[in-house]
Amino acid sequence: MYDVLIIGGGVIGCAVARKLSQYQGRFAVLERAEDVADGASKANSGIVHAGFDAKPGTKKAYYNVKGAKMYAQLAKELGVPYANIGAMVLGFSEEDRDILKTLLRQGIENGVDQLRIIEREEILEKEPNVNPQAVCALDVPTSAVVSPYEMTLALAYHAAQNGVEFLLNCPVTRIYEDHETWHVETPRGVLESRAIVNCAGVGAAELHNMISDEHLEIIPRRGEYYLLDSTVKCPFSRTMFQVPGKMGKGVLISPTAHGNALLGPSAEDISDGYDTATTRKGLDFVMDKCRLTWPDANVRSAITTFAGVRAHPATNDFLIGETHGAPENAFEAIGIESPGLTAAPAIGADLGEQVAEHLKLPDAKFVKAAVPLLKPFAAMTEEERADACRRDPEYGRIVCRCEVITEAEIRDAIRRPVGARSIDGVKRRTRAGMGRCQGGFCSPRVMEILCEELHCSPLDITKSGGNSHLLVGTLNDIAKEAQGHD
Repeated sequence: MYDVLIIGGGVIGCAVARKLSQYQGRFAVLERAEDVADGASKANSGIVHAGFDAKPGTKKAYYNVKGAKMYAQLAKELGVPYANIGAMVLGFSEEDRDILKTLLRQGIENGVDQLRIIEREEILEKEPNVNPQAVCALDVPTSAVVSPYEMTLALAYHAAQNGVEFLLNCPVTRIYEDHETWHVETPRGVLESRAIVNCAGVGAAELHNMISDEHLEIIPRRGEYYLLDSTVKCPFSRTMFQVPGKMGKGVLISPTAHGNALLGPSAEDISDGYDTATTRKGLDFVMDKCRLTWPDANVRSAITTFAGVRAHPATNDFLIGETHGAPENAFEAIGIESPGLTAAPAIGADLGEQVAEHLKLPDAKFVKAAVPLLKPFAAMTEEERADACRRDPEYGRIVCRCEVITEAEIRDAIRRPVGARSIDGVKRRTRAGMGRCQGGFCSPRVMEILCEELHCSPLDITKSGGNSHLLVGTLNDIAKEAQGHD
């Protein structure tokens, strides 16, 4: 019997888990994929939005601004890459100026500091590579960037340090309440809990509708991106938006927390919430829009494209708290699309506290401080690198040449709580495979290290869980099969 089962291992679920780990009880996170941060939490813009875009009075606005103000300290505590680089929202006509004025008023009403509208001369002074046809812009100094998957992982690590269980490859197929106990059916069997928290992203409405007589709808909205090589300097020092449209905040160009340039996203409503395929149409849309901001935009330095699916609620606002129309002790965070990453620390703190108070959970007698993510070898000074190699010779073995990732970092990523179990799991934790060759050089060695640490066969290693095996057999198997056909 658990006290709380959290369904969904994205940034929201992990933030709730971290908060609940500060109380006495038995808690677990159930994640359908082979790793946390496998859905929208790994495939988004990584922007810590200031809070000017959300409609005043909504939960989006409240949690956006509250979460943004928590980020700098949280990222420092967890050792997550974060940079307060600022942003601009560009306007290319007087009609756009009217929209920017509306965003300015909304931002001020939401409590965002330092917002102002600037003119072409100041825009070009701050960002010389911007399209000189820009007429005006909303200057947003408090906007920032963060590594979204590393934030999710760090929240999970800290929760696990304090006793939260993580059950991966554990999709929920049914939920029902019986005799004041929640029963959650999974391939591992039926798990019982005093309370449940639905943080299942694009699958959250389906779970909600299993237990509530108030029907909800989630519209999966896919966004596609280009990622440029980190050896090519981003043309802008801050995040460059265009005026938002009805489908979202629009296409942006931004430095990432790791120094790449990110272009996107598109916005397309789709039927399958787990369809993360990229399309020619979507990527062409991104590039066409980007050329309005940056006329020299091109794909020559692109190293990869990817897509994420955000959970757009038909209500256009976050749904956070007790599940209406359901039996007692059911809670949810549904429709957490952009600015969901920004809002996550605040949602996790408030929802976790609400659940704990409802169940009357006592405070934990001792809460372990977070063990921050390791400082990357690539970011160390020469003195720090020498010291690291003296302490652990595996720091002297470079596995990923593109990103300068060492064997020591890869082994740490596997050994940590909620450690890597796949090639992509190692990639998200260390950046091995995120460089120009996209794992072409380092993947075989990463596979070997995974096998050594997990005591398994190379045939068991996958790229990203499921059936994504890198190897499908051995030479002996092929030889035996050939002999059988003779």
